[in-house]
Amino acid sequence: MGRPLVTVVSLIGGRRCSHATLGGVTERCPCLTSVPQVAPPTKDWISMSMQPWEGRDRLVAIDIETTGRRLPSLQDIRKAPKGLRQPGIIIEIGCLEIFREGDGWRKARSWESRVNPDAPLHPDAIKVHGIKPADLKAAPRFPEVADALLAFLGEDLLVAHAYENEMDFLNYEFARCGRAAWGADTFSADRFICTKEMSHAVFPGASGSLDALCDRLWLDRSDRFAHHGALLDADLTADAFVKMALGDTGPRDAVYE
Repeated sequence: MGRPLVTVVSLIGGRRCSHATLGGVTERCPCLTSVPQVAPPTKDWISMSMQPWEGRDRLVAIDIETTGRRLPSLQDIRKAPKGLRQPGIIIEIGCLEIFREGDGWRKARSWESRVNPDAPLHPDAIKVHGIKPADLKAAPRFPEVADALLAFLGEDLLVAHAYENEMDFLNYEFARCGRAAWGADTFSADRFICTKEMSHAVFPGASGSLDALCDRLWLDRSDRFAHHGALLDADLTADAFVKMALGDTGPRDAVYE
């Protein structure tokens, strides 16, 4: 799915959120505003004396595609009639591991799965990821892929673009399948490295979208022109992380003859 994965990340010279919602595509998915909470503090990636990935040999880039429907609020979940099953939100998960190699990083194994949410897909979401209800009929439910997902992620840090989306979608699904309490953090903010936050530190004032970041870092995102995809976006997020982590952010301006 998406562009072929290469084994070695170029050391020489991106969430996104872009989840579809009732109002179209947004950088911060409105699904996540349904549960009142204090936003986690934004990290100052430039001034930090030690980056979160220092001393780490393995990271996992992750991206999730969804139904495009809003997550129910925690209050609404608790008020729901006993026995009412909440609708699923995740329809596709893509993960890509990256290993430290000398002073750089290399991409290795990937893991991906579509997920049957037992819920309708919003038409705007289908326009973004191109996944139709018929494509999900034979897909496993989230409880069937949860163990494989956790095994692939291990205890390593996760790299995501606009990470709050992936964090909240995962927390919702793990609660929905009974493996965590509603409102519990199966995945906390400290588990994530956010390439959107990194991009704001590296390119102040620039758009925080994954598309804009890829263009600024000279990453080929042509496979994303037609549709987004979880593994495709995780791959681009991994590339963007590596380039920014290594300080390989130029050239920014091209001159065409």
